[in-house]
Amino acid sequence: MEVVILEKEHMARNRQEEQMSYPIKVALIGFFGGLIWSLIGYFTFYFHFIRVGPALALMPFALGDWKDTYIGQLVGVAVISVLSIGVAFLYRLILQKINKIWVGIGFGLVLWLLVFYVLNPIFPGLKSVQNLDLNTIITSICLYVLYGTFIGYSISYEYAEQQRNV
Repeated sequence: MEVVILEKEHMARNRQEEQMSYPIKVALIGFFGGLIWSLIGYFTFYFHFIRVGPALALMPFALGDWKDTYIGQLVGVAVISVLSIGVAFLYRLILQKINKIWVGIGFGLVLWLLVFYVLNPIFPGLKSVQNLDLNTIITSICLYVLYGTFIGYSISYEYAEQQRNV
């Protein structure tokens, strides 16, 4: 009797998993990747390992001084989580077929270069890389690499699973 119940639960779980489409999985990976790694970024900012927190995402907008408070940091976490959905779809578009950890690491490094070099002028509170302290540079690179690895490996894994089940 117990075996039959466990089999039914397993079958129901499999059906539910099959019902979730690949684009929805990519969106969830992006959202939770942004949420997890920006919360860790806030943790590193709070304990002064890094000089810029998640509120950096709000810097291009004139929203007032509240964005420099912990509320601003938490709103920054939410904004990064939503923006991360787009980043995940970008990864899906370009690199989903490559199931190697190095691709995710490289993706994270490219994102770091994009934010800290290319997009630096639109962030008024962000100093140039040459003027940042070493702790901020190393910690932010590590966060971006881990974020890129999370996004990249998760999406590549889901793509491989989708191809295997077809």
